[in-house]
Amino acid sequence: MPSCKDARTPPTVTSFSGWMPTLTETSVLALGGAVLGLFVAAGASGVFRALAKSLPRLEEIGLDWRIVLYTLVSAVAVTLLCGLIPAIQATRRSLTSSLGHGGRALVSSRNPVQWLLVGIQVALAVTLLSGAGLLLRSFRELGRVSPGFEPSHVLTLHISTTWAETGPASKPRTDRILEFLSAVPGVESAATAEGLPGVPLGFQAELKVAEGRAETDPKILSDIHFVSSGYFATMQIPLLSGELCRDAGPRQMLVNRSFANTYFGGSEAVGRHLIPPGPVAQPVEIRGIVGDAREQGLNKAPAPAVYACGASAQPGTFFLLRTHGDPAAMAETIRRKIHEIEPNRAVFDVTPLEEHLSDAFAENRLRTVLLSFFALTAVSLACIGLYGTLSYMVNVRRREVGLRLALGALRGQIVQQFLGQGLALAMLAALAGLALSLAFTQLLAGMLYGVTPRDPYTLTAVVLLTLAVAAIASLIPAIRAALVEPMQVLRDE
Repeated sequence: MPSCKDARTPPTVTSFSGWMPTLTETSVLALGGAVLGLFVAAGASGVFRALAKSLPRLEEIGLDWRIVLYTLVSAVAVTLLCGLIPAIQATRRSLTSSLGHGGRALVSSRNPVQWLLVGIQVALAVTLLSGAGLLLRSFRELGRVSPGFEPSHVLTLHISTTWAETGPASKPRTDRILEFLSAVPGVESAATAEGLPGVPLGFQAELKVAEGRAETDPKILSDIHFVSSGYFATMQIPLLSGELCRDAGPRQMLVNRSFANTYFGGSEAVGRHLIPPGPVAQPVEIRGIVGDAREQGLNKAPAPAVYACGASAQPGTFFLLRTHGDPAAMAETIRRKIHEIEPNRAVFDVTPLEEHLSDAFAENRLRTVLLSFFALTAVSLACIGLYGTLSYMVNVRRREVGLRLALGALRGQIVQQFLGQGLALAMLAALAGLALSLAFTQLLAGMLYGVTPRDPYTLTAVVLLTLAVAAIASLIPAIRAALVEPMQVLRDE
């Protein structure tokens, strides 16, 4: 019969053999999760490429041997970190300690490290959810913005040309193309522009007033857009005062309402003459005032803008066609019609304007999707962690719960106890995550529109969502604990 000393000192081989089941189980879970994650990443890479068509080096998004190697190394590290330490702690227990923890003795359920890890999961989930919520609200607010022009039913395209063909001689050719396109069945109007409305491109310059201004008046700084006279009808930008540009006669300008209010106090701008930058620039008359349009992006408020009228097609000039029906359905017809009058020129980049506007926000949209995906993943992991911790607690405290029920405790009190523990942890972790998010969301300030990084509605909704998920994750183990049969538990123990 072995002595007590022999029972208290387990052999090294037994200790090492005790590590193996835990390490094997952890290794299988970690490597299996890594392989599954690689399959998900391979499928997600195609989604990312579809969401960010305009990003550079887009074809490089995908899996390669370095990513696979990094994933496997991470899985091994997780195995050692999460499996080796608990295995060593378990095998250090002596036979006497193990016997003391078995039988009818109560098992302590206090494990601060385990609760701490779950709390960190919940806190990080709240931080990521806050960022994702702010970006989603920003896109929602952006969708409510009136751009000042009508982007639907507008087809954009390029017609090949060279710099040698630019100059005064290009105007008759461009006018002829616009007149021909306007007569195509299904086309309402046609125009040219060096940039697309809603897509940042225009440049800012300092202009002077030929009639003179007081020395105390601020400098006139304005965006300048070069468009044809039909641009405003094509984009449905309203005329507020004066008249639109004429196709014939000297060069003219139109200004938007922000320009007129900022520098001339309203309608007084009509009839004035602006001198554009340049050593030989001549004064150009302001013929009218048009409505504000978000030319530099839908997420930017209209700035003072000047429209220099004149149809000339230089390389990169856009032709804009307003159609009665679906603009994409007109693409082949327009391409064929242009070849009838310009057979030696190529027609390319035939795209509806709404697609250009969507592509302008591809990068922000990709950030929003990625952050939302990471946030949902973090919430799921936090939910699983909280559920697993409470389930473990219920299992090790089954005897205690059985004794309490046998002594008259109500099953509702058991549910309340375990549910309260889960919600208390979630509340503390959510407050910690909220504090982290207040610092983290400042990094998103430049990507937000119509919402502040500390938007109380979004942050409150994130906390409530986290607590709701935590309540569901905690309720299942709590109900299972309350359904324990006292006599069965006491007999098994």
